[in-house]
Amino acid sequence: MWQALLQQIQQHDIKSLARAISLIENEVEGYDVFLKQLPASNTPVIGITGAPGAGKSTLTDALLNYLVQQNKKAAVLCVDPSSAFNLGALLGDRIRMSDWYTHPNVFIRSLATRGSLGGLHPKIIEITDLVKAAGFDFIIVETVGVGQSEIEIAGLADVTTVVLVPEAGDEIQTMKAGLMEIANVFVINKADRPDAALFAKNLQLMLAPVFTQQQQPVAIIKTVATTKQGIEEWWQAIEQWLQQPAYNDKKVHLLAEKAWHLIQQQKMKGFNKAAIKNEIAVLMQETGFNLYQYITTKV
Repeated sequence: MWQALLQQIQQHDIKSLARAISLIENEVEGYDVFLKQLPASNTPVIGITGAPGAGKSTLTDALLNYLVQQNKKAAVLCVDPSSAFNLGALLGDRIRMSDWYTHPNVFIRSLATRGSLGGLHPKIIEITDLVKAAGFDFIIVETVGVGQSEIEIAGLADVTTVVLVPEAGDEIQTMKAGLMEIANVFVINKADRPDAALFAKNLQLMLAPVFTQQQQPVAIIKTVATTKQGIEEWWQAIEQWLQQPAYNDKKVHLLAEKAWHLIQQQKMKGFNKAAIKNEIAVLMQETGFNLYQYITTKV
């Protein structure tokens, strides 16, 4: 089954790709062997992250429009908040990309965080590598937009765009340490609002020390996603980063990060959080419970 599925995916069979993603999500028997058969790929992964309400989905829609006009094939993995009841994705934001669901050059898949605190799907690395086998020119990963996702997306994407809005002045002060480390491109969306130019200037001043330490300065692009203003300039900034020597250096770091997360997942596979909770509940009824002694019995 798995071998036939891979052949169909490599022939750009979208139904087979969607089915394989579901099988990997649910860890169907044989999925780990299937992943070992995936061919090597250099398909660039573009990460889009930022606070909720910044316009990430509308920007993604505008970027898809630009790429399709350039006769490019693009896949979009949208990481959504999870339903508290069935852990499925809450798909409200995907309405903004409804024009592309039947387009032959576009594949869109919503993935639930399934309780992951970092804003990404627990199987996002595996699913991204699977999508690469389908022969797309670019893969776009849009995060759910929670605090830590800005850092985690850097361990997955080849180039990371952080989306901000002009009103984010105070917010960026709390985010700036992580943002400086991982952002390759800043997009100030909704740039038709007041103070957008001042916000862009202040952001550039804040990043000035970083510019002196990097071969490629972090680009700051102003956009209005609803009117597709600034999208071409944004894409040029992405392409410019992908052509830099620093991009090739980052690939080693990215692969090491991916390997670390995958090894961590494998090592933790035998542990069940619910069972651990029940064990601790029993042990806490005894006097002198020591958490670190308990951990020693598990490792």
